[in-house]
Amino acid sequence: MENNTNNKPWVELGLTDHEYQLIKEILGREPNQVELGMFSVMWSEHCSYKNSRPVLKNFPTEGPQVLQGPGENAGVVDIGDGLGIAFKVESHNHPSAIEPYQGAATGVGGIIRDVFTMGARPIALLNSLRFGSLTSARSRYLFSGVVAGIAGYGNCIGIPTVGGEVYFHPSYEGNPLVNAMCVGLLEHKDLAKGVASGVGNPVMVVGAKTGRDGIHGASFASEELNEASEEKRPAVQVGDPFMEKLLMEACLELIKTGYVVGMQDMGAAGLTSSACEMASRGNSGIEIDVALVPRREEGMTPYEIMLSESQERMLVVPQKGKEEEVKAIFKKWGLDAVVVGKVTDDGILRIREGEKIVAEIPAKGLTDMCPVYEREAKMPALLAEVQNCKLNDLPEPANYQKTFLDLISRPTIASKEWVYEQYDYMVGINTVIRPGADAAVVRIKGTKKGVALTIDCNSRYVYLNPYIGGKIAVSEAARNLVCTGAKPLGVTDCINFGNPEKPEIFWQFKEAVRGMSEACKELNTPVTGGNVSFYNETKGEAVFPTPTVGMVGLIEDIDKVCTLGFKDEGDLIILLGENKDELGGSEFLAMYHGLEAGMPPTIDLEKEKALQDCTLELIKNNLIKSAHDCSEGGLSIALAECCMASGLGAQVTLENDLRPSALLFGETQSRIVISVTTENLKKLKEITNKYAVPMSKLGIVQGKSLVINGKGFSIDLPLKEIEARYKGAIPCLMRD
Repeated sequence: MENNTNNKPWVELGLTDHEYQLIKEILGREPNQVELGMFSVMWSEHCSYKNSRPVLKNFPTEGPQVLQGPGENAGVVDIGDGLGIAFKVESHNHPSAIEPYQGAATGVGGIIRDVFTMGARPIALLNSLRFGSLTSARSRYLFSGVVAGIAGYGNCIGIPTVGGEVYFHPSYEGNPLVNAMCVGLLEHKDLAKGVASGVGNPVMVVGAKTGRDGIHGASFASEELNEASEEKRPAVQVGDPFMEKLLMEACLELIKTGYVVGMQDMGAAGLTSSACEMASRGNSGIEIDVALVPRREEGMTPYEIMLSESQERMLVVPQKGKEEEVKAIFKKWGLDAVVVGKVTDDGILRIREGEKIVAEIPAKGLTDMCPVYEREAKMPALLAEVQNCKLNDLPEPANYQKTFLDLISRPTIASKEWVYEQYDYMVGINTVIRPGADAAVVRIKGTKKGVALTIDCNSRYVYLNPYIGGKIAVSEAARNLVCTGAKPLGVTDCINFGNPEKPEIFWQFKEAVRGMSEACKELNTPVTGGNVSFYNETKGEAVFPTPTVGMVGLIEDIDKVCTLGFKDEGDLIILLGENKDELGGSEFLAMYHGLEAGMPPTIDLEKEKALQDCTLELIKNNLIKSAHDCSEGGLSIALAECCMASGLGAQVTLENDLRPSALLFGETQSRIVISVTTENLKKLKEITNKYAVPMSKLGIVQGKSLVINGKGFSIDLPLKEIEARYKGAIPCLMRD
């Protein structure tokens, strides 16, 4: 084995001296090159969660709706009638920073495999994307490449990309975040797991042939980006959505036969991770002969075969004696299905090349025996100063109408149509609510049900106060589902932070998880799985802490789905919740005053739950015609979005003693704008009183302009002018 100049080859692979000593203890000897490579990928943060595992235990993970919680390829929640929803979100940040098209495309491919390996047919894709400022040529390049990669893969495989979010902030300039989410539908009886059990059962590699792409991709995802990262381009895999479509159909057909004991995607760390994780879950061992693995390149070594992250491959353990039936199914779909080994009872992952043993490791040595670190956590020294920034004495805008137009043109707030028009969001013709709304809604064919889907996080709030920001991330995701009439069921999260070995970063992480956990408990949305992505830093500077929350909810009757657009002239516009004088962390504060300071908006989880329960009852009883969450940009932006969604204007009077800037642009939580007929106002008041939810009349749906009047301000703009600014912002910047 070749050593580096320091005679410490493990350091080159991202392992510490302590970890190398632990490996020697587990093996009772020095590891060989193949074994060292296998430990290096499995003990990377990306695969092991060695820095995050103790903190993640704080999440609630159980509930009557949870069919499968954390620990499998995807979580599953029950939606009744013997049906379940499998869903998962994962990051592909570093590959997308180096090769945006393939990085994003393979991120989509990997998350799709995580869902169909559970026995679920994928029905929808979502994504959460973060980039630097669009004034930067580099950010525009990454943005266009990532969107093209997502579109290229999702459109070709025939799964609709129905929703998501896009944020722009300088902290993401060198390290974009690309979080992909997939949602699938299954029957309870078809639920499959990634377990290797049954001594003597065959182990089969199915799908695409193995190449040299993606070697050490998991390790690459567990280090900071720097000038040398461009040299890691070979670590980015190349995806083939047409191959994945065939693989998906073959795997789903195989699961229906009942022959499958276990199935696992070959994602990060490839054959190594799939084999050791399946053996570890099954308390068994696996023996594999790499000479039998189908390859597309000559002269591949055992090291390369075990660490390759070539796409569109699965490891399958079928029942013994069913090998030919498995091969026949995959042959029908034009794919390889080759027996490469067997399940054993000794707990060892044994890798052969013909008669030669090239690696012999306890399966749990690669998984459960990975060291876990309790990192130091310390609040950033300057954060208290940032939080205590005096915002009460800031000057008010000279022109509120201009400020409103500038705000609605901010890329983070403006229409993302430039993005989602590249996605085929109607394939399968089950998309009921399309991208651009509070949440997407997909019909469950053959039933009256629908599922609502969203992915959310305001990272500026998390930066200013990770505990409050974490609570808001979960609360806003649930609120978005509720606005469609869906009852929130469960969470999958993608927790993106900087280097956890820095006490300030680890403090952010711990506090955010604490806030998210409290919100999940209060809103009854257990965490069914997810992904932690650390080391999102460039040249020592971390991205804004971004714990992205993916959430699914159930609509029992799809005919009662609610949308954000106003419906009829003369309807009353009502605010559920109350306005407060809160500007901290707002988009307005960053835009107009150049400040990212103060405390984020407060959040009372009991009041949030009451608001959500109240709104669900109103929608269920057909008492309201529209509902829309107030978020980035505040009440004025929410009203404009309700108008633009329908082409109907609004006449609004805001009677309040708050500062106009806070009233118009503040981002106070737990607020929903609804519209209702005059006839239903009495019933509306009865239900809001029942839940103790404040309500106030804002105005009426009328005309083709948005008019907002109040003490000391006035906005009066034609919808055409608002829409031109809203829809034109991102295309204009992308043409620069």
